[in-house]
This record gives sequence, structure tokens and C-alpha cells, in this order.
Amino acid sequence: MDKQLTFTYEIMDVCLLAGKIMLQSGAETYRVEDTMTRMASAFGFSHSHSYVTPTGIIFSVEGKEPTKTKLIRIAERTTDLEKVALVNGISRKISSRELTADEAYESLKEVEQAKHTYPFWLQALAAAVSSGCFLIMFLGKWVDFLPAVIAGGTGFISLIYFHRLVPIKFFSEFIASFIIGLIAFIFVKTGTGLEVDKIIIGSVMPLVPGLLITNAVRDLMAGHLVSGLSKGAEAFLTAFAIGSGIALVFSLFAV
Repeated sequence: MDKQLTFTYEIMDVCLLAGKIMLQSGAETYRVEDTMTRMASAFGFSHSHSYVTPTGIIFSVEGKEPTKTKLIRIAERTTDLEKVALVNGISRKISSRELTADEAYESLKEVEQAKHTYPFWLQALAAAVSSGCFLIMFLGKWVDFLPAVIAGGTGFISLIYFHRLVPIKFFSEFIASFIIGLIAFIFVKTGTGLEVDKIIIGSVMPLVPGLLITNAVRDLMAGHLVSGLSKGAEAFLTAFAIGSGIALVFSLFAV
């Protein structure tokens, strides 16, 4: 394999790794494609093409040799905007000629392996407190603040636990919302809480896919119809799972 062909594949690997990290971390489709194209152009490949969907990336470059194309699959997606910012920073350094291909690849590998997420207990605590704050924001009573905190925190813990048992988002979201509704009914029936609807609304807010909905709309506005519709469908399924869990509680326990 000649040096030019080896260099071409190295640049493709750098661009694909950057795109993979960004897509797995919650970046919009158009941002991923733009970053990959800019990085390739900075390394001398002005004619590159990327096609990004929520589950895969196809990237090709054109040069003196026949067009080279690579495909990678995306299995897991989460929200880690710090990684998106770090990859954007590396992309800017590449554009300003501060990093070579090897240095950029090593920097991206460090970003991929880094753990930027907060500890699980802190995430659960934040979900619990935010549930109580959402209740107050929706004009709930202060007496319902603690029930919303407990219901929201328990629901978030249930979401993570059941998703680890069965890696199907719909199942874990359905069970978590059912548990939230059940806890809210228990508080109201025992006289500890007053308004079951406000407790439930505040408690399910940490489960709502806000970033996914935002990215779906932004991708649609940017003309990425496939990615926008697929993300919108994923957000709809999440909303449907949450609503189904709460509806089951009402159908079983409401009088």
C-alpha cells in the first residue's frame, strides 16, 4: 500500500472517529457532517462526502485514486455535550494546522475513552430535585414538593436500573413512568400529597427527551429529513412510553 493511500485511510479514520464521538454524544446530524467535512478539507481532501443517520455514518473522500468509502455503525447514543465541545475544539486546531493526523487521532481517542458524566448518585439527586422544582414551576403546592422529589428520583433510578437489565428504552421508560405514577397515587391516597397530576407532571420531566426533540427539529430545518424524522420518531416513542405508564396507573387505581 503506497503512502498516499495510507494517508487517505488515516484521514478517514480521524474523521470517522470524530463523527462517531459526536453522534454518540448527542450532536445534531448536520453538525457531525460539517465537522467531518471541515476536518477532511483541512488535511487536503476538499472533495469529501459524509452521510450521517442516528445509527450509522458513511464517509468517502475523492482524490487521485478511486473514491474511498467507509461505514461505521452507531449502537449506543447518550448525552455528553462536553465531548461534542472537545471534538469541535480538536477540529478547530486541525483547521488552524496545529495538529497532525496522528496527533488528532490520539486526541480523539482520549476524548472517546474519557468519562465526563457525573456519578450516578449525583444524577439521581439532580433528577429528584429538578422534579420538585418542575412541580413548583407548574404552579404546584409546596406540600407536594417532597413527594415529587421522591417520585422523580425513584423514577430516574428505575429508568437506569431497568435499562441495564433489558437494553430496550421503551421498556425501561414505561416501567419508570409507571413507578412514578404509582408513588404519586400512594402519596395522595395517604394524605401526604394533594395534587396527583402536578406530582406526576413534575416527576416525569427528567424522563422527557428534550435534547432529542430539539435535535430532530434542527435537523429537519437543516434539510436532513431522514435523521430528523427518525429522531422525531424516537422522541415520540419515549413520550408514548411515558404516557402509557401513567395511563396504566390511572386505569388501575383511579376511581
